[in-house]
Amino acid sequence: MDNTIAGVMPSNFNTKPVFEQDSIHIVNGDSCNPDLFSGEFIDLVVTSPPYNVGIEYDSNDDTLHYQDYLDFNRQWILNTYKWSRPHARMLLNIPLDKNKGGHRSVGSDLTAVAQMAGWKYHSTIVWNEGNISRRTAWGSWMSASAPYVIAPVELIVILYKESWKKLLGSKKSDVSRDEFMAWTNGVWTFNGESKKRIGHPAPFPRQLPYRCIKLFSYVGDVVFDPFLGSGTTLIEAYNNHRIGVGVEIDKGYCELAEKRIINSRSLFAASEKKK
Repeated sequence: MDNTIAGVMPSNFNTKPVFEQDSIHIVNGDSCNPDLFSGEFIDLVVTSPPYNVGIEYDSNDDTLHYQDYLDFNRQWILNTYKWSRPHARMLLNIPLDKNKGGHRSVGSDLTAVAQMAGWKYHSTIVWNEGNISRRTAWGSWMSASAPYVIAPVELIVILYKESWKKLLGSKKSDVSRDEFMAWTNGVWTFNGESKKRIGHPAPFPRQLPYRCIKLFSYVGDVVFDPFLGSGTTLIEAYNNHRIGVGVEIDKGYCELAEKRIINSRSLFAASEKKK
């Protein structure tokens, strides 16, 4: 795919990608760096930033004071807004709330941060992950004294830059009738991903970017993930004929993403030949 057709020019990259092949680009860098890219090139952002719940990443402190955590998110969200085209959308996978280190309304707080950065709010998808077995705290057991209420769901907040109606791009959608009807229902139910199987402490399942990409972008659009992690967003971008640009601060995770993308691409090519 010719990247210039979709609007990704070499001048957009101020940092040379560590992996760049076909329609996929991986940058080893920090999304909080406003000089990482130049100009507007993003059509769709699909990402899940760190949740700040003490996950042991190799290159990220997941135990920030809450205000520092909000400031961290404000910076990368503002950068992503500046790098996005006028009709770009952002699909932000974040917690509804958290109680580790203090009860916080993370979903509403980060939605407000995104709006302050310029993004406009459209709606929210509730991802019913259903992992209630993860619970480790019940508060006052079987007592009204101080029970903990924990919803086994996450949010996918839908935001847009200037206009919700998409006027740029190929105008080619590849979402099926059944997919469109199912996915425009704002409650999505599918399982999470195994960190042991993937080799990353917080991977998300392929269903998440797959649905977001097909429902909210055109074929040939530029899909961006500022927290690439194990590379799942770019796997789905490639397999669904989009251009994928991912940023990851950890070199080891960049290598993991590259390996997974190459393996997925080989499987995709083999399946295409059988058709």
